[in-house]
Amino acid sequence: THYPIPTDMQRREFIIGCSAGVALTAMNGVQSFAFAPENNSNAPKEIVIFLFLRGGFDALHFLAPVSDKNYQDARPKGLRIEENEGLALKNTLGGLDFKLHPKAAPLKEIYDSGKLAFIHACGLTNGTRSHFDAMDLIERGLVEKQGGAEGWMARYLQQTNLGDAMIPAVASGWEMPLSLVGNNLSASIGNVAEFDLKGDKRFAGILKHLYQGEGLLNKTAQQTLETIQYIQQQIPRKANNKPADYHAEHGADYPMEWQIKGFSESLMNLARLIKMDLGVHLATVDFGGWDMHDNQNYLFPQKLDALSRALAAFYNDMSTYHPRLTIVAMSEFGRRLKANKSMGTDHGYGGVAMVMGGKVKGGKMYGQWPGLANEELDNRVDLKVTTDYRYILAELLEKRLASTSLATILPGLEKYEALNFL
Repeated sequence: THYPIPTDMQRREFIIGCSAGVALTAMNGVQSFAFAPENNSNAPKEIVIFLFLRGGFDALHFLAPVSDKNYQDARPKGLRIEENEGLALKNTLGGLDFKLHPKAAPLKEIYDSGKLAFIHACGLTNGTRSHFDAMDLIERGLVEKQGGAEGWMARYLQQTNLGDAMIPAVASGWEMPLSLVGNNLSASIGNVAEFDLKGDKRFAGILKHLYQGEGLLNKTAQQTLETIQYIQQQIPRKANNKPADYHAEHGADYPMEWQIKGFSESLMNLARLIKMDLGVHLATVDFGGWDMHDNQNYLFPQKLDALSRALAAFYNDMSTYHPRLTIVAMSEFGRRLKANKSMGTDHGYGGVAMVMGGKVKGGKMYGQWPGLANEELDNRVDLKVTTDYRYILAELLEKRLASTSLATILPGLEKYEALNFL
């Protein structure tokens, strides 16, 4: 191959850039990797997806004991689930009449099929109402701030034999979440179709020539280029050689309205990555915008409708993978029981988690319901936390990921009480 001869200054700048690793981050939306693109036969077969509902998801507007007078009195119409409109569930907590918001009908179908479980009154046990602090702690697998910057997923990856998986951990988005910080086995990919070197097509050949050798940097560069090449080869092409659009399977219909388009695209991107047989073992995806201090009566139903349809579409699209797929969704905290004066709710405490997958003992609610009377509330204002969120992660780690290092992955958690939702 004949390359254009660069000037001395161009050659010097290019070599300095490569030495600093700049040329290796010319890919769109990627931060770090794990590479071994030859064979995925030894990669872990389980796929665990962590969905973070950022902003403080209102558990009591989503799933509530509609017959409880304390609940009905605390919230005006529009911020509560009405008894005659909510979706009735079987196997609820404490024999109470819990109902699901009408806009969550697609999730109720999965619940009724026995593949979706709800864990109510769960969350952090330190009582913070700070978005930043709560998200930071959950992503690091902690309950109190302490030394160490790694996320809980990163610690799991450090303890696990991942075989020769090409990309065992992926964040479907443009940034690396804190849960994966502290390892070099993950990639953040906002759009797999754009996972490529930018600029002159001859750059790949130049880089391969530059990074010959056995050193760590050389091997990383070579594996990066091989991974890019492999992924690009897996993407169907249009007549003009542009990447083809993703086509869902099993009748899945992802909603594409403006308020949900980004989340649907993240889920489709993740589905495409998993189906490429890259050895994806852990994945994260975010859906924010749940901090509704005003106009919640208008905003929440729309956003919940979008979440329910997109998540159900992804689950249907991934039907072939159900036996080894588990999705856990949670937020940093719930919302206050009583509404504020702006038809919204302020930062609360206890929340709700969802766990979905082929090995989930669904069609059932789990946890312990604390009640909503004043004396039963946390600080007399918020739903109490009766299930430490780490118990959910611990059961996931032990039963789906076969981990025996809970005390390392979730520091401070020596033992836990299994809810047995798996």
